[in-house]
Amino acid sequence: MTYDLIILTDHRYLEDSNDPYKHNVFYEDELVLKASQKLGLQVTRRAWDDETVDWSQTKCILFRSTWDYFDRFKEFSGWLNKVKTQTKLINSRELIHWNIDKHYLNDLSAKGVHIPDTIFIKKGDTRTLHEIHLDQKWNKTVLKPCVSGAGRHTYLLNSDNLVKHEAIYKSLISDEDMMIQVFQQNIVDQGELSLMLFNGEFTHAVLKKVKSGDFRVQDDFGGTVHQYTPSQQEVEFAQNTITQCPELPVYARVDIFYDNNHNLALGELELIEPELWFRLMPSAAEVLAKHLKNLIDET
Repeated sequence: MTYDLIILTDHRYLEDSNDPYKHNVFYEDELVLKASQKLGLQVTRRAWDDETVDWSQTKCILFRSTWDYFDRFKEFSGWLNKVKTQTKLINSRELIHWNIDKHYLNDLSAKGVHIPDTIFIKKGDTRTLHEIHLDQKWNKTVLKPCVSGAGRHTYLLNSDNLVKHEAIYKSLISDEDMMIQVFQQNIVDQGELSLMLFNGEFTHAVLKKVKSGDFRVQDDFGGTVHQYTPSQQEVEFAQNTITQCPELPVYARVDIFYDNNHNLALGELELIEPELWFRLMPSAAEVLAKHLKNLIDET
């Protein structure tokens, strides 16, 4: 069968579940599916690694909950290189390749988007954590891979635990690029904001708060999500950020916070498979569907 749109997930979320987390993923994807169907689109939902799917038989594929890609990056990259020649990707293959590696933060910084103090460390770098921190004159930082998600291998470092983390760091840097950022106390004290935009249109925002005693906002580590009404300044910061992308994303989640100097800063720009919290604003799924319909009509 030929489809206008296939919504991509991974095999863990194909069916509804009594597990609240899995149910939310299924429910939010269904909101997009049903909103697209109401506009007359032929839509289905499949796992990205489903070998029975002929991707050339769909006009577009929409990356939604492919949340195992960073654990299966080599396999995912091979699949992506193949499927990008068979159908249209949303967001585009250019944006995906750009956004998949956090070096994109440097590109945005060069265009005037404020990011926290950050250094990128190339695979195979032989410096120790102590040497890096000494060079930068940094005391408290966060270490993470350049290709990652859901807080994978994210560590809070300080002068007292660098030796403790040296072994895991050496293992990681031998396999992949890493990055170190100055620790941002306001993320712990105030939380991090996520603003959702579709084709540049802001729809809704959430405030993510860390669990007491932790520094990560992801719900995998006990973080909580709250509805939030952003200020005009916060919306404009998010809108300006996406205008600095190589092209305007069909969907984007802009994660921002107030840095140690109380200035707005970009934490992450999520253009591949971000959680968009449609369950808190179901009408936003209709906004996305509208833009998908326009895009498909032009295909």
